[in-house]
Amino acid sequence: MKRRKVTTRPLSLGDLIAAVSSYSKTNEETVATVADLFASGQVRLMNNGRKVRARVR
Repeated sequence: MKRRKVTTRPLSLGDLIAAVSSYSKTNEETVATVADLFASGQVRLMNNGRKVRARVR
């Protein structure tokens, strides 16, 4: 798999989903990967510069 440069600019949730889905084979895999990113703390949601808690069930 190619390594891409990590960006430091804020991205939208849609950007995250699009990036993950470009590597995923199914929608279920995309959802599971995005949920895992939130649960592990590797990705954080922000609203106007403030961190927002994401609940993963």
